[in-house]
Amino acid sequence: MSNLSDLIRKLWSGNQDSEAKNFRENQKCEGAFDYVDRGICSVPLEQIVGSVGRYHDFDSQFKLKNHLPPDRLISVKQAMWKGNSLPPVILYKIKDEYYVLDGNHRIAAAKEFGRSDIMAKIIEFIPSSNTLENIIYREKSEFVEQTGLGHPLDITEVGQYLYLLDQVETHRAHLAGGEKPGVTLKQASADWYNTIYLPMTSIIEKGNLLVSFPDRTLGDLYAYISFHQWEKGRMRHYGIGIDKLISRDMEAFRENMANMNKEEYPEMLRSITAFITMNVDAKRELKIADKIFALPEVKEVHSVHGSIDILVKIVLTRNLLSSDAEVIGQFVHEKIRQIDGILSTQTLIPGASKIKKL
Repeated sequence: MSNLSDLIRKLWSGNQDSEAKNFRENQKCEGAFDYVDRGICSVPLEQIVGSVGRYHDFDSQFKLKNHLPPDRLISVKQAMWKGNSLPPVILYKIKDEYYVLDGNHRIAAAKEFGRSDIMAKIIEFIPSSNTLENIIYREKSEFVEQTGLGHPLDITEVGQYLYLLDQVETHRAHLAGGEKPGVTLKQASADWYNTIYLPMTSIIEKGNLLVSFPDRTLGDLYAYISFHQWEKGRMRHYGIGIDKLISRDMEAFRENMANMNKEEYPEMLRSITAFITMNVDAKRELKIADKIFALPEVKEVHSVHGSIDILVKIVLTRNLLSSDAEVIGQFVHEKIRQIDGILSTQTLIPGASKIKKL
């Protein structure tokens, strides 16, 4: 009988969303009992997912449940509509989720009005369980705590936030010894973010490098490139030519970028010219040549006499973190060798070239 009653209750409630998330449950699951006061800042409403004590009273979209009186919500909405100043809400944070300690009705009203964010006092609870995700998150929290940077800077590898913190400290020492004596770490962090990190990541975005590294973030690529480019004694693992874009010294890079508009930032791309010789099925030579010539990367196709049947000139584009051989090999394997009738190929990469203008 009780099962039938539960079913009727669910049907009667229609398609109402489930209730807001319970902070205490998530806190226990994450082992998040140590906390840090993060002060007052703006918080996206979409990241406020639950409540500390009143999760039963609101659904997952922070709409007040039907059985509760709406008087308090109505008065808050009226105050917002009149433009009255309301105090910041108080939120508990675990990772990227926020839970309301004080201000549930203000959150509900703000969401109903279609606002995107709200001012809040943040108390962050730090997860203690030693999953890889939590270890990285604790490193990120320490980085944010020391630098004061509230900007999105996401890293997916352990230890990289510590490297960036060392980089910021190196930049602080540089500023203190010259243009900004007495500069604090947080002041140096803001300068590092605006004059070094943002220009570098803008170049990375302009070069569309994230397409080649779909499981990585801008922060990951920044850390990788800056480490191998600016750490002394490190061997490069990417293609030559990056020195023309990014100085071997971090402060020299900063100075170069200061003299450029964002629209002038270079692209981390270069062209590769290569030649492919191939032997093919003699009966299908012309058809194979037509198929090859239809590929956009192919610029010339020649049927030749001698020990080879076809000579092809290709021009590819690669980012400066890849090698010529890697990009050419991938093209030959995925585009050329898949054409039926090709018996063998050999790739020639020019070391130096001289071309006469026609």
